[in-house]
Amino acid sequence: MASSKPNLTPVLMVNFIGTLGYSIIIPFLVFLVDKFGGNEFIYGIMGSVYPAFQFFGAPVLGRWSDTYGRRRILFLSQAGTLLAWIIFMVALLAPRTSLIEVDQSVFGSFTLTIPLVILFVARALDGITGGNVSVANAYLSDISTEENRKANFGKMAMSSSMGFILGPAIAGLLGATVLEEIVPVGAAILISVIALIVIWFKLPESKTDLVAPDLAKFKIRKLFATEAKDCYETRTPAKKGISAVFKIRFVPFLVGIYFLTFLGFSFFYVSFPMHALKVLNWNAFELGIFFSVLSGMMILVQGPLLSRLSRSVSDEALVCVGSLLLVFNFVLIGSSNVILSYGALTFFALGNGLMWPSFLSILSRYAGDEQQGAVQGVANSSGSLASIIGLILGGWLYGNIGNVTFYTAAALLFVIFLLSFHLFTMKKRQASS
Repeated sequence: MASSKPNLTPVLMVNFIGTLGYSIIIPFLVFLVDKFGGNEFIYGIMGSVYPAFQFFGAPVLGRWSDTYGRRRILFLSQAGTLLAWIIFMVALLAPRTSLIEVDQSVFGSFTLTIPLVILFVARALDGITGGNVSVANAYLSDISTEENRKANFGKMAMSSSMGFILGPAIAGLLGATVLEEIVPVGAAILISVIALIVIWFKLPESKTDLVAPDLAKFKIRKLFATEAKDCYETRTPAKKGISAVFKIRFVPFLVGIYFLTFLGFSFFYVSFPMHALKVLNWNAFELGIFFSVLSGMMILVQGPLLSRLSRSVSDEALVCVGSLLLVFNFVLIGSSNVILSYGALTFFALGNGLMWPSFLSILSRYAGDEQQGAVQGVANSSGSLASIIGLILGGWLYGNIGNVTFYTAAALLFVIFLLSFHLFTMKKRQASS
């Protein structure tokens, strides 16, 4: 498929729809947690439930996609998301009965209610089936060549940003009605149904070599599992499992960068909504507009700018420059001045828009063809583990030290900037081997 110029539209559409459904929750989740009795710590826990369960689910789904095909696993993942949104709707309609009240110096004051518990269940289910990002990245790698890999991952990132533009905006607008959060959650359910339809009817399978028969050992069950062909291309099957992934050259280092990146961004994603609620005094609509503007700027970076730069600038250089720009973003974005907060978006859009698609392109290149899904799944799990730690710790830190949490994120991105110089060494070693 990589050599026949496949149509990227279906996988980009699936990624866009998935991101759109996910991003709808961003503007109002912090307000829901606050309304249902939670505080900064509970909001961090709520945010960490999704990556915590994704940590276990993503590697399994990634390996399954190598074995059973990307399309089937994407469908399974999206079906889990649909069910999770239905449970989320149940939480909005459940009685706000108090279960436990806590007033403690370390974790603060909060009340655990029935809607909060149901929200936890919904986020957990969405997380355990939330391997769609890693599987979609593996799908894109299947249909990409060395010449168009970086451009294709830029388009994938741009489709995600488009989802992040519309998702928060839709949530802000629909949440302003008398039905409040019920309407945007209903929209998320509808979007999930559309994603299932697109996957089932529009997305062709990218793994054309799912059947790898062992001609030396014939078994009757293989008669029904193996497609009859005139000839076979035999090859040594790749070893599977997390340990095998970490034995691939340079992959452990890249997974480490993946982890640190998600850790830094988790501090931001848990702290800024609380910052908007408590310091900037924003509502869900204003927070939704903020994230929509951010995503709109990233589209400009990941589209025309990245496409132009990719012709003359290496992935390694873009990761290096992008990570440094993100340092400046995290230094500025925690300001109580709205103008400075919006000004920081320029650094955010440039940094993330240049760094992340380029880094994913590097990871895809070193992963190879045999274990692309497994590597993407393990990397996604490392990001999930970082999100678990970052969201819980970030929520607790913001409740205790406030805006200093953003400087912690800046320090982590500065570490990534320093580590990114090793990418140039890796490239030279790969070229010489």
